[in-house]
Amino acid sequence: MKKLIILYVFLVLLYGCGSTKSVLSADKAVIETTIDLVNVDNDRVRVTMNPGSFSKQNISFFIPKTVPGTYSEDDYGQYIEDLKAIDYQGNELLVTSIGTNEWNISDATKLDKIAYYVTDTYDSESELNDPVFSPAGTNILKGKNFVLNLHGFVGYFEGLKEVPYELIVSSPSDLIPTTSLIKKQDDSSNTTDVFVASRYFEVVDNPILYAKANIASFAINDITVNLSVYSPNDMYLATDLKESMERMMRAQKAFLGEIDGTKEYNILLYLSTLDESDASGFGALEHHTSTVVVLPEQMPIETLEKAMIDVVSHEFFHIVTPLNVHSKEIQFFDFNDPKMSEHLWMYEGTTEYFANLFQIQQGLIDEAEFYRRIVDKINNSKSYDDAMSFTTMSRNVLEDPYKGNYANVYEKGALLNMSLDIKLRELSNGEKGVLWLMKELSKKYDNDTPFEDGDIIDEIVAMTYPEIKSFFDIYVIGNTPLNYAEILTSVGLRMTDMQERSGYFLNGEIPFIDIDQTNNDAIFIRSGIELNTFFTDLGAKGGDTIRSIDGMPISLESIRPIIGQSFGWTSDRKITMVVQRGEEEIILQGKVGTPTLKVTTIVPIDNLENTPQSKLRRAWLKG
Repeated sequence: MKKLIILYVFLVLLYGCGSTKSVLSADKAVIETTIDLVNVDNDRVRVTMNPGSFSKQNISFFIPKTVPGTYSEDDYGQYIEDLKAIDYQGNELLVTSIGTNEWNISDATKLDKIAYYVTDTYDSESELNDPVFSPAGTNILKGKNFVLNLHGFVGYFEGLKEVPYELIVSSPSDLIPTTSLIKKQDDSSNTTDVFVASRYFEVVDNPILYAKANIASFAINDITVNLSVYSPNDMYLATDLKESMERMMRAQKAFLGEIDGTKEYNILLYLSTLDESDASGFGALEHHTSTVVVLPEQMPIETLEKAMIDVVSHEFFHIVTPLNVHSKEIQFFDFNDPKMSEHLWMYEGTTEYFANLFQIQQGLIDEAEFYRRIVDKINNSKSYDDAMSFTTMSRNVLEDPYKGNYANVYEKGALLNMSLDIKLRELSNGEKGVLWLMKELSKKYDNDTPFEDGDIIDEIVAMTYPEIKSFFDIYVIGNTPLNYAEILTSVGLRMTDMQERSGYFLNGEIPFIDIDQTNNDAIFIRSGIELNTFFTDLGAKGGDTIRSIDGMPISLESIRPIIGQSFGWTSDRKITMVVQRGEEEIILQGKVGTPTLKVTTIVPIDNLENTPQSKLRRAWLKG
């Protein structure tokens, strides 16, 4: 999964990642499931499931609490309504709700089918404090669009997760499905699609996007890639993104070499209108042979392309881990009582590291941009607990205080892999790195062969060098922060600070202020980031709520023209800013000055050309 904090959205507002066995009858070897996308009732989709015959008197039916790749408890059962169990005579059987995600069916030997309605998650995102991450969510827009993350529509019966499924989906004739699910060859109807899956995990692992035809396809060696786009206001065609996606994925395949996890890959892109009832969680969720991406439709094409490269490159690299190299906790995932793996440093950290490393190795970015990304991740990681064991956090990621540190897998997780990469290069005279390591692990572990969670680090040490054991003990299992200066010195680099010009309220596209949606859209100064001299010289601090500027009460509407006017301010202009800091209201006064921002950069150490450090750096950056 890859979450994006789309600060562009803020700019738009300013400027307008033990059951008891039950038995099927001999004449029923598949769970037949119908999904009706035609007769949508009040933004609800009807689902019917026919599981065959049961030999037990009571059976449980489940909708997932959580799904692989999300690392959160989302309770998809809360979106199920009017669940009924029907016997062979058409009468209702007794159904008892057990919590949010489980229903117990009495007299199950008489059960013919169950039927229920599904409401979508996108409509409720603005109403919930902790909504479902949009790429893992669902959308129901009658006659226009359906985002079928199938864990939100299709459940499983007790003991039957390994039974094949047949999905019969009726849809408007002008909406085209894009999915990696196997489709039965049946040309008799253009309004009904029949898909098959070998087990429940395969259902969950293959989302479907129903939308009007807006698809671009291309081939990367022997992999066929399909990009399907839903753009509600027809702002973008799939062909607008085809060239940049093809260039990026071709570079990814060159980077991976012989690692090959799929013959087909589908990118399902949903572009949000940013309306209150539309998706607002931007990023992507990985699957074995596809990814669901959600981004704002208002993005300029250059920004959209950059965001797509960021998230899709991350998701595609998941074909290495955890979709290929993974533990038994991933292989035999329990959707309602999950046991989490210790190895998010690998599943998300390695993936995010590769998503940046391949770009420098394949010439898509230069060294300066790569170093800037490293610095950004170092700075971003400081907003999390740097002394928290990564394996402990990973194992307990669904619980406090660990779940609040989950997003650090994209920051420090990537930096752990960078450090491991450099250490391996150093010990092997530049020959081996993390990519080599993942290739070696891929020879032993694959989609059907998981590793033991508690053994993989010892296996990595046995494959590499004794010193790698110390690295894991200290930095991954242990709680010692990484020493970036020492790590970078070994490849002839150093970190240095310099002052750069910024805007008053914005540093390029990155704002120093944000909107508190829980407090009447109050405007506050962001915490956990470096502030420019405009704010620091005034005495403002991160977390301050801005009440007024020069007597003007500050709101989302009033801050817009002030930001616009600030581009014309001169350094000697005086300003009075009133901020709320805790229970105290503080008046800040002074000149606006010429705002600068302390920026940390990574630069080569002088006079180290043709030294072991510079040679090691070339091996690291160029592979």
